[in-house]
Amino acid sequence: MNATDGGLPVLTPDAPVPEAFDNAQAAVERLRALYDQATAFLAEGFAGTLHAQRPAARFRAHYPEVRISVSSFAKADSRLAFGHVPEPGVYAATVTRPDLFANYLREQIALLMRNHGVPVTVGLSAVPIPLHFALAGRPDLTVPQEGVLDFQLRDVFDVPDLATTNDDIVNGYTPRDPDGVRPLAPFTAQRVDYSLARLSHYTATSPEHFQNYVLFTNYQFYVDEFEAFARRALADPASGYTAFVAPGNGVITDAETPLPGLPRMPQMPAYHLKRAAGQGITLVNIGVGPSNAKTATDHIAVLRPHAWLMVGHCAGLRNSQSLGDFVLAHAYLREDGVLDADLPVWIPIPALAEIQIALQEAVAEVTRLEGFELKKIMRTGTVATIDDRNWELRDQSGPRHRLSQSRAIALDMESATIAANGFRFRVPYGTLLCVSDKPLHGELKLPGMATEFYRSQVANHLLVGIRAMERLRDMPLERIHSRKLRSFDETAFL
Repeated sequence: MNATDGGLPVLTPDAPVPEAFDNAQAAVERLRALYDQATAFLAEGFAGTLHAQRPAARFRAHYPEVRISVSSFAKADSRLAFGHVPEPGVYAATVTRPDLFANYLREQIALLMRNHGVPVTVGLSAVPIPLHFALAGRPDLTVPQEGVLDFQLRDVFDVPDLATTNDDIVNGYTPRDPDGVRPLAPFTAQRVDYSLARLSHYTATSPEHFQNYVLFTNYQFYVDEFEAFARRALADPASGYTAFVAPGNGVITDAETPLPGLPRMPQMPAYHLKRAAGQGITLVNIGVGPSNAKTATDHIAVLRPHAWLMVGHCAGLRNSQSLGDFVLAHAYLREDGVLDADLPVWIPIPALAEIQIALQEAVAEVTRLEGFELKKIMRTGTVATIDDRNWELRDQSGPRHRLSQSRAIALDMESATIAANGFRFRVPYGTLLCVSDKPLHGELKLPGMATEFYRSQVANHLLVGIRAMERLRDMPLERIHSRKLRSFDETAFL
């Protein structure tokens, strides 16, 4: 009890003195000990209030933080896109769930110490942990709805504060605290906790199951194909894949085991083909529309995946295209609208060479076509993304002229959103679509129009995405995380 808040004394756990570490593993272990102590304190305090009268004190615990002080302008290896701070100063990051992010934290802290030759300091931050986030993953304790308790929850515990939960860092506003300390990571702990809770809600799987390579789709067929591929992989010990997870956190490790089902599917169901150290593949069926695409990527970004790709259906805009042809996006016409406030449309979204090459090589592998022959079934060009599914019903003179001017070859409702949020969050991105209709040329998406070629290509499409991810997985991280995604005033953490 060391302070008062609103007239109530404030109870906090013991606060150890910040300690310097020159070993990344030891630093992560201290972060975990501090976090576990803080959340256990809040959980115990909350449990004690459930059957008691209004508490006579306020309970508060703080996120741990990692901090580094750099005094030299000496350059780090300029080939690296991350792992170093841009100039001398003090940098810090609040940390949540160090158990979930242990590998990530070890890698980032080790790079910092190696590139700058100084230790990091681990201690407690000044940022309180909201009770809702402290109780995440504790099924025995849930925060009741307002009015159930005989006291106001926020009078006794800290609750999520949207005023301080934002994307200022990734949007380039590089905030400093009153002491001039600058951010070390792209997200604050409370922003991460917010997204972890949202991920569980929207996908019905725990964040622990998400893998480093994420596929997005807008068509249920790909889910069926993904499960079939997963079962083949589990039957093959040489594949390296160890488990398959479905919504509801149903886990199977044997190819013949039925998947546990849910009585009601979530809005954006996620499926995870797991591999050691999170090096497997996650598939998320985001459904239709840029709003879903933004929601999914807003929250998955805090997990710091190594790549995400869109593999879905699109409208082909050229008469020379056939149903089932592939479209490899190398530019985007953004008319989705959902990211304009965070990333204005005048900001270019560049194609990333490593992603493009991995996708093209995967198409060649799966279709067994190369060089000029590959052009028979794949076009590379601009993909337009819009926010109106029934755009075909508008007067065609305006959209047709605009699409023609942009040299667009395909149109969908998600790809540019996913790519733009990848750019914004520094997550390598790419798009490979499959032509499902050609509305400007009289081939609308109607029952019975699919050809045999289209059906076989759709079956191959998901496999192409998987093979591309496997190629990316075999690359060094510094190659995948392109310097194109980093600004001139970046956080050191990836």
